Amino acid sequence: MPEPAKPAAKKKDPKAAKKEEKKEEKKEEPKAEAPTPAEPAPAETQGEPSSQSDGLFIKKPEHALVESGKDVSITFQVDGTQLPGKPTVKWFKGKWLELGIKSGQRFQFKESFDKEKNVYSYELKIGKVVIGDRGDYRCEVKAKDKFDSCPFNIDVEAPRTEGDNVLQAFKRTGEGGKDEVAGELDFSGLLKKREGQEEEKKKKKDDDDDMGIPPEIWEMLKGVTKKSEYERIAFQYGITDLRGMLKRLKKAKVEIKKSAAFMTKLDPAYQVDKGQKIRMWVELSDPDLAIKWMKNGQVIKPSGKYIFENVGKKRIMTITKATLADDAAYECVAGEERSFTEVFVREPPVTINVGLDDQQVYVGDKVEMEAEVSEEGAQVIWKKNGVELTREDAFKYRFKKDGKKHILLINEATKEDAGRYQILTNGGSSEAELAVEDKPLEVLQGIADLTVKAAEQAVFKCEVSDEKVTGKWYKNGVEVRPSKRITISHKGRFHKLVIDDVRPEDEGDYTFIPDGYAISLSAKLNFLEIKIEYVPKQEPPKIHLDCSGKTHENTIVVVAGNKVRLDVPITGEPAPVATWMKGDVVFTDTEGRVRIEERKELSSFVIESAERTDEGSYTIKVTNPVGEDTATLNIKVVDVPDPPEAAHITSVGEDWAILVWEPPKYDGGMPVTGYLMERKKKGSMRWMKLNFEVFTETTYESTKMIEGVLYEMRVFAVNAIGISQPSLNTKPFMPIAPTSEPLHLTLEDVTDTTATLKWRAPDRIGAGGIDGYLIEYCKEGTDEWIAANTELVERCGFTAKGLPTGEKLLFRVVAVNIAGKSLPATFGQPVTIREIVQQPKIRLPRHLRQTYIRRVGEQVNLVIPFQGKPRPKVTWTKDGQPLDPKEVAVRTSEVDTILFIRSAARHNSGHYELSVQIENMEDKAVIKIRVVEKPGPAHNVMVKEVWGFNALVEWEPPKDDGNSEITGYSIQKADKKTMEWFTVYEHNRLTRCTVSDLIMGNEYYFRVFSENICGLSETPGVSKNTAFIQKTGIVCKQTDYKEHDFRMAPIFLTPLVDRTVVAGYTTALNCAVRGHPKPKVIWMKNKMDLSGDSKFLQKNSQGVLTLNIRKPSPFDSATYSCKAINELGEALVECKLEVKAPQ
Repeated sequence: MPEPAKPAAKKKDPKAAKKEEKKEEKKEEPKAEAPTPAEPAPAETQGEPSSQSDGLFIKKPEHALVESGKDVSITFQVDGTQLPGKPTVKWFKGKWLELGIKSGQRFQFKESFDKEKNVYSYELKIGKVVIGDRGDYRCEVKAKDKFDSCPFNIDVEAPRTEGDNVLQAFKRTGEGGKDEVAGELDFSGLLKKREGQEEEKKKKKDDDDDMGIPPEIWEMLKGVTKKSEYERIAFQYGITDLRGMLKRLKKAKVEIKKSAAFMTKLDPAYQVDKGQKIRMWVELSDPDLAIKWMKNGQVIKPSGKYIFENVGKKRIMTITKATLADDAAYECVAGEERSFTEVFVREPPVTINVGLDDQQVYVGDKVEMEAEVSEEGAQVIWKKNGVELTREDAFKYRFKKDGKKHILLINEATKEDAGRYQILTNGGSSEAELAVEDKPLEVLQGIADLTVKAAEQAVFKCEVSDEKVTGKWYKNGVEVRPSKRITISHKGRFHKLVIDDVRPEDEGDYTFIPDGYAISLSAKLNFLEIKIEYVPKQEPPKIHLDCSGKTHENTIVVVAGNKVRLDVPITGEPAPVATWMKGDVVFTDTEGRVRIEERKELSSFVIESAERTDEGSYTIKVTNPVGEDTATLNIKVVDVPDPPEAAHITSVGEDWAILVWEPPKYDGGMPVTGYLMERKKKGSMRWMKLNFEVFTETTYESTKMIEGVLYEMRVFAVNAIGISQPSLNTKPFMPIAPTSEPLHLTLEDVTDTTATLKWRAPDRIGAGGIDGYLIEYCKEGTDEWIAANTELVERCGFTAKGLPTGEKLLFRVVAVNIAGKSLPATFGQPVTIREIVQQPKIRLPRHLRQTYIRRVGEQVNLVIPFQGKPRPKVTWTKDGQPLDPKEVAVRTSEVDTILFIRSAARHNSGHYELSVQIENMEDKAVIKIRVVEKPGPAHNVMVKEVWGFNALVEWEPPKDDGNSEITGYSIQKADKKTMEWFTVYEHNRLTRCTVSDLIMGNEYYFRVFSENICGLSETPGVSKNTAFIQKTGIVCKQTDYKEHDFRMAPIFLTPLVDRTVVAGYTTALNCAVRGHPKPKVIWMKNKMDLSGDSKFLQKNSQGVLTLNIRKPSPFDSATYSCKAINELGEALVECKLEVKAPQ
């Protein structure tokens, strides 16, 4: 039964623990005696930095033992009092592997700050621990010149199973006895447990032999061929015991299988920074073997992102500008073999360029905390007093990004917002203190002492700077409560205490005290008691004005729109009755725009917003039983004048206009002192003032306008009262002016009745443009100008006709536009109207002074200028015969003649004669035209002689040379068996040739093409007989001459030249080399071989060497050299290339 078994189990636990302790001691003793020459250094010293420790740890990280598959957490604390600022913490595994690059699902890093204790806490959490996580670790803390580090160890053991305690096997077989000796011991179970323990020990020993390295890494290590790869893989995967790893590999004795397709495979892994390029390559055993590059199982196609290169047996793939998307598994497939690798893209840490600033604000102010980071779009974390601000706090805090700037916004700060704010990136942090204080209360208006009479109202009023501040009123130190007579109000910044129907007991000291502020406002209320004694008496009414008694009148001047109030003091006993009149109209209204207000001993006549119709004489009459009195008051209403009238533009110029207007009909009762003018562009709403001082005239010249722009203007009248409304806008007008005079007036030609004039357009045309030109002339000695054209001439040339022969005339030209005529352009001397005779002369172009050659079917278009006056007669002939108009077209003008043949034929060749004749004067020119085509085939091709391996072939020139000299022949041979033709000679000048290197036993045909300037003949001339090379009777004759040795060491014919280029534009370096045998060329940059670099393209064309540099940058500035090498020697040339950044 379970209940009796419980105490027995409790008693067995301490005994079992003692037995286990004894076993542990026995196990540890031989370990201490065993030699440890191959053991690594202790964990405390492995991976420690060389710098001296500053003792910053309050709590150091502890060693951990964890089961495989479970989570482990390592924590430590740092004393913030010893640090100048927030420290930088790094976690390492082994000596080199930084765990920060593995941040993700398994490795998580946390940090916090206790502001009260000034302690920084850090935590490393590893999820689902594997055997490979076992090893030595280290944490480093650094803050400016402070540094400290602490090592720790994580040991991983296999998962535990139930019943691990061997002593549990010593259980009794009895079921219910309380006595310890009840039942028998189960020795068979104990033996089974010992067998299981032996298996566990053996398994654990195998795990220890693996050194905690995952199997896939062992497989990778087995395939390594170079020794340097072991160190790189150990560094990458955090393996600290390199010597033990090599011993384990040597013990395994794995036979490395050589790849049939790959001589060199891809590295197991590559690491690259974001934005940088990475090159990976394999070396194939067969250069003709086709390969494919794949990424995550997908085939990669060449593009600007992925560049493929073939250099010998190497196959290179370059990834340009690596991004996080390039972090993937890659493979190179060659046939059925594959080479795998993995690329890790490391994102550079985001640093803070401009940190946060401490701020001090008042409650209710807007707060902006701004920091600038090193990269746009970076993710940041905002913290307040060590607590992260999340999106859930958006109602209070707003996060804003502006490029590299990150801003934390608090719309209305409260005292709860005060604290330590922090912005964090993956590469740094910045802190600032925010202090929030209450706004000081300001008294904008204090309360004043009051003296009031009985039954009157007393009002105490004050104004403070904060609308939300409340307060209390006190009288003689006692709080005042609202009642029927006492009203307390608070509107905005104003606080009022109103006491109606003041009584003597209300007298005292009144104080206002704002809630929450140590200030008070005080004033005193004084009660004034008046005693009135009534003595009845009677006296006639009297108006107390200077104009009383109808002897004088008062005139009151008021500006229209203002309020008029006529207060007339009156006396009389009993109180008189006042009556106000304007002519026969009596005013009785006590409300409205015109009203009467009656008070004791005062009668008031009020006019609200006086108008022009209110102007006139007003009479007040007061009466009582004793008598009456009257007075007259004159009211004159003055106003701004009416707008000026009839504003219009009378004339305009290039940048000016004359504005004229009439004075206003009504001057407002005051004389007009002047006018103000404004103008604007048509369609615009912005008026510009033209004068700031009043202008007294009614004509104004406006200047500084833009020609060709439509304007409008208006005028204001000004008197002593003010400025009138604007006048009506003028009609839109455009400042415009005539052009300047035409330029360079010249006489082009003159006859008995005509004169041809030419000129150039004016320098200044303006917005009005040019409508045309007017040409006028007059006889010398007179002023009567006669128009030579009835309509304006648009072009800059004109021929005046119908002129009197023999007269001396003066000419002038005027440009006309919308603004009128310009100044005239005139001749300085008169022109005599008389024909000028000029001898005919042909101006034959230079290329026509030699034979003009065209091919059959091409056009012939000859333009030949000539001169002569009067117009000469032009005649064309060919070989003394007139031209056929069906084949040859001729067009003749006053200055040239054109000969045109649409499709030239051979019969169009010949001597063409041009004749230009004026009466008995004549000039001639001869043009030789030759129309050519391809020649005919060579004639009568024969094999004249055959000897050895040679044959002599002769032929005759073609019967048709194509109307051109034969420049050479092209000879071909063909074996009779195959009849495939091969060229033997080209451009052969003679009509014979010797064909050598014929094959013994073959029979050959020969054919010959003729060649002239048009090319080879369409058909060849074929030999009528053949050349047969005999097989027997061959006798070798030794040559009695020594062959020339053409070998020579390389020599540069053209050296490299120093150059300066602009970055971004492809450039080339050129030189020329000679050498035999053909030398090997090597291009170098700063003595480093450029072979295999895709940026540099090398070319060799017949010894001309070119190095093309694609889009050079300033980093490509260097000394470039070219070396040529063959078996006889080598040669070297150098140059300097400077790459400048574009300005």
